Amino acid sequence: MKYRDYIDQCNRHRLADFLPLTFGQQKIGYLRRPFVQTISAWDGLFSVTADGVELIAPGEGIEERSRGWNQMLVEMAQQGSLEYLTGEPYPVTPGGRAQALFVIDRAAAPLFGVRAFGQHVNGFVRHAGGLHLWVGKRSADRKNFPGKLDHLVAGGLPYAVTLEANLIKECREEAGIPAALARRAISTGAITYVAESSRGLKPDTIYCYDLELPAEFQPRCTDGEVEKFELWPIARVMEVLETGPEFKLNCNLVIIDFLIRHGYIPPDHEDYLYLINGLHPGLP
Repeated sequence: MKYRDYIDQCNRHRLADFLPLTFGQQKIGYLRRPFVQTISAWDGLFSVTADGVELIAPGEGIEERSRGWNQMLVEMAQQGSLEYLTGEPYPVTPGGRAQALFVIDRAAAPLFGVRAFGQHVNGFVRHAGGLHLWVGKRSADRKNFPGKLDHLVAGGLPYAVTLEANLIKECREEAGIPAALARRAISTGAITYVAESSRGLKPDTIYCYDLELPAEFQPRCTDGEVEKFELWPIARVMEVLETGPEFKLNCNLVIIDFLIRHGYIPPDHEDYLYLINGLHPGLP
């Protein structure tokens, strides 16, 4: 595969199959057209027209405005039209996390096509022969992407949790990285993508970090999400990317960004500008 293929895979969607979800004058998501029929049973919560769906949610604060919507999700899970709930509140926003208008359970975010945010950490070790990247293999019992390769640390960003606090928590839970070491992670920007999945639309933003680790550091999974960790030379990482989709899909984008920033994908690469632009598409 070419690196650009991963960009294309993560941005494969057909917006015409969705109706916009609005609150007041603000667009906050997208719903697949058949799913609109499901939510129309809660007619006091949504106003449906041929052009879109308006969320009707009176209240002054986020918690009050979110109450009816989240009660609907509980009822959907009880009826079986929603497979499960995680109990993790995620922000619903027309822009950044600071502009959150509602909260929604993480599992339901794609159904409503709301923006989601996450953090990925490139944990690397500097050797004489070049950089080595820590690679995790996801446990076989994971609901999403079981058995796929993953970053050393990667997780979603819940509502009302700071970037630093969430990063430290994820580092501890996913790789046994102590807080003092996690704080050395360097923010390197963010990537975006808009993917269509079986559950709906995923307009996602991932905050990216580089964390240089001591040669003697050995990660350990403390939450059961990862089966094992291996330290790979960058040449092997690149070879796997070129062979086929072994990594969890969005990890490929974060790794490509890492390869560009560290000079492993040089400016004279045939797809260099395509990759640069493709890592930062505008979100609908």
